[in-house]
Amino acid sequence: MLYELIGIVRPGHLAEVKEIALTAGQIILRNGGVVRGIANWGVFMLPRPITRAQMKHKSGHYFVMRYDASGAAHQDMRTTINLDPRVIRTAHVKLGDGKLESLAKFGNISWDMRAD
Repeated sequence: MLYELIGIVRPGHLAEVKEIALTAGQIILRNGGVVRGIANWGVFMLPRPITRAQMKHKSGHYFVMRYDASGAAHQDMRTTINLDPRVIRTAHVKLGDGKLESLAKFGNISWDMRAD
């Protein structure tokens, strides 16, 4: 299945974001999955303050990773990432229905800052 992970990491250190993305990617690859792309969206204000690991966060460093993996690999990566205290919030989305026709329409990860 094709999944997309949107992660929000505490801001301040880009090395932490890279390390978390590397950990997630290694779990996927170790379990026979494929990482299709990773995008760094940068630091943005959160919609509302979030308390995680006894710290209140008003902004976060966003990144996106799109990957193919089995359900077990996805659950393993999800559990590991959510246990990290540097991670403020994650969102995991299953894309498509597993058929080639629907998966072919998903291209590169993009972030369009223009208002339409």
